[in-house]
Amino acid sequence: MTGAGWIAVDWGSSHLRAWKMEGARAVADVSSDRGGAHLTPGDFEPALLALIAPWLRSAATLVVACGMVGAREGWAEIPYRPVPCAPLAQVPQRVSARDPRLDMRIVGGLCQASPADILRGEETQIAGFLALNPGFDGVVCLPGTHTKWAHLSAGEVVSFQTFMTGEIFGLLSAQSVLRHTIAPDGWDEDAFVSALDDSLSRPERLAARVFTLRAEAMLNALPPATARARLSGLLIGAELAAARPYWLGQPVAVIGAPAVAAPYVAALTRQGAAPLQAQAAAMTCAGLAAARALITDYAP
Repeated sequence: MTGAGWIAVDWGSSHLRAWKMEGARAVADVSSDRGGAHLTPGDFEPALLALIAPWLRSAATLVVACGMVGAREGWAEIPYRPVPCAPLAQVPQRVSARDPRLDMRIVGGLCQASPADILRGEETQIAGFLALNPGFDGVVCLPGTHTKWAHLSAGEVVSFQTFMTGEIFGLLSAQSVLRHTIAPDGWDEDAFVSALDDSLSRPERLAARVFTLRAEAMLNALPPATARARLSGLLIGAELAAARPYWLGQPVAVIGAPAVAAPYVAALTRQGAAPLQAQAAAMTCAGLAAARALITDYAP
């Protein structure tokens, strides 16, 4: 294969994805399951090389990365920047690499003092969204293992809040008593909507409502796919109830993979919002291209 102009990398907790870039255009992509949560600091460079080696030239190739690669447990810790600030308020930081073919740069995350919160990787998706939607003022929701709600104004992230909804869903469905009740896939839209409405109106009853899934499975043969949809509705409903100051009466955009974003889009639409939808991968790639444009000391 011919070498890349530069390489964009999104390194999440569970997955690693890289794009071969020519200017701001991705011409190829590869991925692996070597997410940051499974690696020690010394594992990051070999994991990256195993994925992108065919794209490297003999001279150093610029690699711009975001996500867990810059966390305390990552390749190198990159400091957080406090909000309010632009999502890409500083040039990606160069870090050392043993392989001379790598000119490695990492985008820093954002932090908030009160209430204490952090994000790392999502700032790049937000930057990509703003690059493609200039002038957007409102709220972005970034669903995932840890869902982020961020208020944007005048090109800056003003505030944000994290909800562990995705992780809680994973823990309850795989490691709690509900593991015998929740299907690994499948869906029941009516059950999702009913649970969503119930949880939005009475979020304080969440813990009790969750256990009824187990009881109904034992007493009334509740289908596992229906239980899965109801658990999702209960958790997302409680999240939307807590995040109401973010989305109520605001322009809202949902940035995520289609399967993960769809329940949030449906839930927000049901509450009268008209959320914009954006693909997470496309926004990440656009954000990394914006980060690349900040780098002035690289000569390919």
